[in-house]
Amino acid sequence: MNIEQAARQLEALGNPTRLAIYRTLVRAGDNGLPVGSVQERLGLVASTLSHHLHRMILTGLVSQERQGTTLICRANYSAMHALVGYLVEECCADAACAPASEAA
Repeated sequence: MNIEQAARQLEALGNPTRLAIYRTLVRAGDNGLPVGSVQERLGLVASTLSHHLHRMILTGLVSQERQGTTLICRANYSAMHALVGYLVEECCADAACAPASEAA
């Protein structure tokens, strides 16, 4: 993960609608959800959902797979873990004191 990729992914999640879509897909697990189910759960117009999904697909946060006539959307958990890991990998690296759990 590099800073540019992290910035693109965070920008994609910085929109309230996209964040709601992403959280819905994360909750769905590895099986994902059909586009229609996401649309129904969040009350989104099809074109709006398509636009927001496209932004997250471009950044690698979401994938889509066609199963017959159904389009399944899934959160990309490895991308999610990489982003969270990038955000916390240097947590407290420049701190002069030990973390609170070690100080006790």
